[in-house]
Amino acid sequence: MAFFQAKMLFMGLLIFCMALVVSSRNRPYTPPAVAHLTDYFPPVSVDKGFSNFFGGSNIRLLSNGSMASLALDKSSGSGMVSKNKYYYGFFSAAIKLPSGLSPGVVVAFYLSNADTSPHNHDEIDIELLGHDKRNDWVLQTNIYANGSVSTGREEKFYFWFDPTEQHHQYSIIWNNHHIVFLVDNIPVREFPRNSGFSSVYPSKPMSIYATIWDGSEWATHGGKYPVNYKYAPFVVSFADMKLSGCILNPTEQVSSCSKAGVSSSDPVEGAEFVRLSEKQLEAMNWARRKLMFYSYCNDRSRFKVLPPECK
Repeated sequence: MAFFQAKMLFMGLLIFCMALVVSSRNRPYTPPAVAHLTDYFPPVSVDKGFSNFFGGSNIRLLSNGSMASLALDKSSGSGMVSKNKYYYGFFSAAIKLPSGLSPGVVVAFYLSNADTSPHNHDEIDIELLGHDKRNDWVLQTNIYANGSVSTGREEKFYFWFDPTEQHHQYSIIWNNHHIVFLVDNIPVREFPRNSGFSSVYPSKPMSIYATIWDGSEWATHGGKYPVNYKYAPFVVSFADMKLSGCILNPTEQVSSCSKAGVSSSDPVEGAEFVRLSEKQLEAMNWARRKLMFYSYCNDRSRFKVLPPECK
C-alpha cells in the first residue's frame, strides 16, 4: 500500500512538472511597452506591392487587394514576391497563422537576392515553424550573407500569444547599422553591423517574400514530424504590409536614397532606427530571457569555434 501511494505521489509530481513546462511555454506574458514603429509607415496593398512567386492557384487576394491568403496543400505551397528590390528599409507584415495541427509547415516573411546573386546571396529570414502540438508555433530568425549558407545563424523563440487567433505584426529593420527582428513591435533580436565581421552582413539589394511551404525535412524537431496532409489545406493570411526603404532603380542599379544619410526624417536610418532605445532594449532582453530557447551562439556541439559575432 505504501509503495502504491509513493508511486501515485511520484506520478502526480511528474504530471505537475510536465504541466509547468507546458504552461510556461504558452503563458500569456505581458510584454513591456515600446514605440509602435509599424504605425510610422503606410500600408501597401498586396496587389500593388507584390506579384505571384509560385503556387498562384493557392493565392487569393481579399479585401480589394489589401490582404492575401496563401495555402499549402498536397499539390503545392504558394508565395509572393515584392515588385521592387530594396537596399535597406523597414519591412513588416501582419500574419495570421494556420490553426490546428501543422507540423512541418513553414510560413516565411523574408528578404533575399538569391535570384540575382545565386552564388553569394544574402538573406534575412522570419520563419514561422508549425509544431506537433495544436497552435504551438515557433519563431525562427536567421541571417545569411555572401552565400554563407553553411553557417546558419538561427535563433528560436516561443510566442507569448496564440499566433493563430488573429493577425500579429512581424517586422525587419535592415540598415547600415544593424538588423532587428520585431514581433508586435517588440525587438527579439538585434544583429549589429561590425567592421570585424562585415563579410557576414547582408549588403546587396533584396526582394521581400511571403510564402508557405512544406518543410518536412527539417522544420519540426529536425524533420521528426512531417506535414500531415490530412489536415490540409494550411492557410495563412498576410495583411497590413509595410515596405519602406531605398528602392533599387532596375535600369541604373542604384538605390533611391543614400545609405550614408542619417536624419530624423529618413525612414531607413532615422534616429529611431539607427539604435534601439532603452525601452526597446529592455523589451528585447525580456523576450530573449523568457522566450528564446535556441541560439546558434550557444551551440558548442555545432561550432567548435563560435562565429566571430558571438564572441
